[in-house]
Amino acid sequence: MLHSGHVAFFREASRFGDLYVGIGSDKTIEDLKNRKTVYSEKERLFMVKAIRYVTDAYINPGSGMMDFVETVDRVKPDVFVVNSDGGSDVKRDFCRERGIEYVVLEREPAAGLQARSTTGLRREVKSHLPYRIDIAGTWIDQPYVSHLGAGWAITASIEPNHDFMERGGMSTSTRNAAKKIWPYELPDYNEEMLARLLFCFENNPENEGHVSGAQDAIGICMSGLNRHYYDGRYWPSRIESCHDEEILSWLENHVCLVPMFPRRPGCSVVDNTDITPAKVKDLTGAAERCWQAIMARDLDAFARAFADSFAAQTAMFPGMMQPGVAEHIDAWRDKALAWKMLGAGGGGHLLLVVDRMPEGVIPVKIRRKYPL
Repeated sequence: MLHSGHVAFFREASRFGDLYVGIGSDKTIEDLKNRKTVYSEKERLFMVKAIRYVTDAYINPGSGMMDFVETVDRVKPDVFVVNSDGGSDVKRDFCRERGIEYVVLEREPAAGLQARSTTGLRREVKSHLPYRIDIAGTWIDQPYVSHLGAGWAITASIEPNHDFMERGGMSTSTRNAAKKIWPYELPDYNEEMLARLLFCFENNPENEGHVSGAQDAIGICMSGLNRHYYDGRYWPSRIESCHDEEILSWLENHVCLVPMFPRRPGCSVVDNTDITPAKVKDLTGAAERCWQAIMARDLDAFARAFADSFAAQTAMFPGMMQPGVAEHIDAWRDKALAWKMLGAGGGGHLLLVVDRMPEGVIPVKIRRKYPL
C-alpha cells in the first residue's frame, strides 16, 4: 500500500544518486506475509515509477527476502539502500561480496506528516465487500424446506455504506469468510462463480452440522437483485438477475433498514419448527408474487407479498420472534407498509417497505454491476 512513508524514503534514498527501486512481486509478498497485496504488482510499479524521486523501477523476479538479486545484477548499483525495517545481515553480506555500499535509513516522516506503515494502514482500511439483504423466500435455500416445495429466494447485494452490526441478518458470517479470500473487495470475475467458491469455502465438507444457505454467498457476490430457485438441493438450479436501473432505483426508494439488536448468544431460531408443504407453498407463492410486483414497480402488491413472505417464515420458524422483536416492529407499524427481519431472525435488522423514506432509517444502496 503506497503511502507517504514510502515517498519520504524514496526522497532520502535519491540523495545518493539516480534511484532504481525493486518491488516485490504479488507472489513473493503473499508467500512472505501470507496475504494478498492490496494493489497488484502492475499498479504498484506504475505508481512507483510516477514518483519524481525514482529514476526507474522493476518487479523483482526472484522470491523470498532476497528476491532482488537479479535486479541488483541488472542495475549494478553503487549504493544499496534499505529502511530500518528491511535491513538484515544477509543483505549486508550480499552487498559486501559485490562491493556495494550498504545504507540503512531510519523511518522519518516528511515535515508535518505522521509516520506511516503498511501494517498500520491495513488496520485502518475498511473492507469494501458488500452485504446481503434477503427480500423474500428466506429458508427455502435449506433442502429440508425446499424438498417439501420448490421455489425462489430473492436477495440483493448492497454497498457497505454503513457499519452494520454482526449477527444482524445481513450475512456477516459469510462476509467474514469472504474476507479471508478477498480482504478488501471482490475480484473482477464471473459473479456466480465467485458465489460458488465462497459457498464451498464457508461450508467445508469435513465439518458436520449446519450448512450456511447458498443465498448468503449469492447475495454477497452477485450484484443487483437476484432470485434463485431451490428444489431440494443446496445450490439453486436457476438464478435470474435484474440489473434494470429503473427497477433498482425504485426498490431503493421503497426499502430501508432499521437496526434492532444482535441475535443473542445461545439463541436458536430452529427450535419448535412447524414446516409443512402448505406453509412452504405459502412462502414460495409470496416470493413469486414479490418478484413480479418489483418487476412491475407495484408498491401495494410488493408490500402485500413482502408481508406474506415474512408471515410464512415465522409460521414455520416461530423461534425467529425472540423477545424484544415485536416491540421493535410495533414502533414502525404506522410508518411502514410491511416489514420483516433480515436473515434467520432472532434479532438484527428490520427491512421495511415504505411509501416515503421516514426519518431514522438506513437507506439501502444496491450494488450495481459494472463491466469487467
